[in-house]
Amino acid sequence: MKIAIPVVDEKLCLHFGHCAQFAMVDVDDQEKTITSTEFMVPPAHEPGALPKWLNEQGVNVILAGGMGSRAQQLFEQNGIQVVVGCAPATPETLVETYLAGELEPGDNVCDH
Repeated sequence: MKIAIPVVDEKLCLHFGHCAQFAMVDVDDQEKTITSTEFMVPPAHEPGALPKWLNEQGVNVILAGGMGSRAQQLFEQNGIQVVVGCAPATPETLVETYLAGELEPGDNVCDH
């Protein structure tokens, strides 16, 4: 499984479409452990570009602070699960909490 997290300064960026990088975290599904983390620069922010790009990277899940409803729909159409309302933390902390079933999303901080 691959989990994508929008980041700035190696912590969750609250506004999904304006992040500087994505942390691409590979996870061993059986062991529920992180096997690797890579930081990648996304393509220019244009409607529909990020869902396509993240799908091409093999992403299964996105952990985000906020994301517009249209973007969420595009990700779902690409078979990518979206979790919004995550609090700022390092990618590793967010993924470990998610894998443990303890990630408690809050409010979607994006209003569009």
